[in-house]
Amino acid sequence: MIATEPGALGASGLRRVLVVLCVTQITSWGVLYYAFPVLAPSIAADTGWSVPAVTAAFSAGLVVSALVGIPVGRWLDRIGPRPVMTAGSVLAVPAVLTIALAQSFPMFVAGWLLAGVAMSGVLYPPAFAALTRWWGPRRVTALTALTLLAGLSSTIFAPLTATLLEHVGWRQTYLVLATVLAAVTIPAHLIGLRGRWPAPEPHPADRADHSPAAIARSRPFVLLVVAIGLTSFTAFAVVVNQVPLLIERGLSTSAAAWALGLGGVGQVLGRLGYTRLATATSVRTRTVLIISGTAATTALLAAVPGPAAMLIAAAMLAGAARGVATLLQATAVTDRWGAAHYGRLGGILSAPVVLATALAPWAGAALAALLGGYPAVFVLLAGVAALAAVLAIGSVPR
Repeated sequence: MIATEPGALGASGLRRVLVVLCVTQITSWGVLYYAFPVLAPSIAADTGWSVPAVTAAFSAGLVVSALVGIPVGRWLDRIGPRPVMTAGSVLAVPAVLTIALAQSFPMFVAGWLLAGVAMSGVLYPPAFAALTRWWGPRRVTALTALTLLAGLSSTIFAPLTATLLEHVGWRQTYLVLATVLAAVTIPAHLIGLRGRWPAPEPHPADRADHSPAAIARSRPFVLLVVAIGLTSFTAFAVVVNQVPLLIERGLSTSAAAWALGLGGVGQVLGRLGYTRLATATSVRTRTVLIISGTAATTALLAAVPGPAAMLIAAAMLAGAARGVATLLQATAVTDRWGAAHYGRLGGILSAPVVLATALAPWAGAALAALLGGYPAVFVLLAGVAALAAVLAIGSVPR
């Protein structure tokens, strides 16, 4: 049995919340994020807008999501995830419709900016906040389950989007996806997230002098934000630049794509091991180990020239490091400062992660042109992650 305070969710309610968030995360990520890479070339070909311009609109939405996520975190702490995530779902529908129906590039950009506001209310940060507060001491179990299942989003929505694109074109595809988003996420968040928003469980760091503003200005929190941001930049840059690296190493495009897909399998396996790692290590040790793993696997991709089996194994190891880093981010605030201000602090912490998602595609390509190839890029990225591991040593408050 899961102990809860009077008025909080019981065991069946906790399971309901977890199932709802798994379903809505798969759908939200699929429609608002993973559909775009599939549709971008067709959007550019149909409209005459360049692929870099179309991608810039998408990235602008991600930047907006990072910025808006900070005040959204404050609202989550105060009123809980149900109104926030329902509002995000409602806002996402006209955003996707605007993208689908845009006849001018400024309107297309406006649709993605609106989608960025919606993303701040429906993607990982508010879902992490919901499970952290409701599940309490068992949050790691819930967060692990959520990230494992949400990882299927690209597996489901990338081929679905491609199939729709083949039959009806990119605009109609987005119209269909907007309908799916509305039908699944709005009622799921409105009905499935009902229940009293409980007070956070006590934590040794919950003292009067530890207001969220004081924590956000503290040296450990600043170091944590920088370390997580650099780690995320490395991880996302590895994802988007791994295929051209492997092609330079002699793999075919198809084999490189398979290696990237198997990296997703490694991601799942890495997340499965997080619970045991969390119980066996201290916060500081765990943080440094995970970030060092990102540095080491990135360096391995840079160093291994072949054969194909070794390159694929390195890609899976990089995926495992990336998968466990997601859970590190999800639990970093609670492990150090408790759950009282998780929404606000988590919003600040997730901002550089979202920015890294937006900047990584350009950064990798630009660095490859500057350094003369992708292996040198991966060496540099490994160094960035190694710096993050050093900074993480000071990210735990006394």
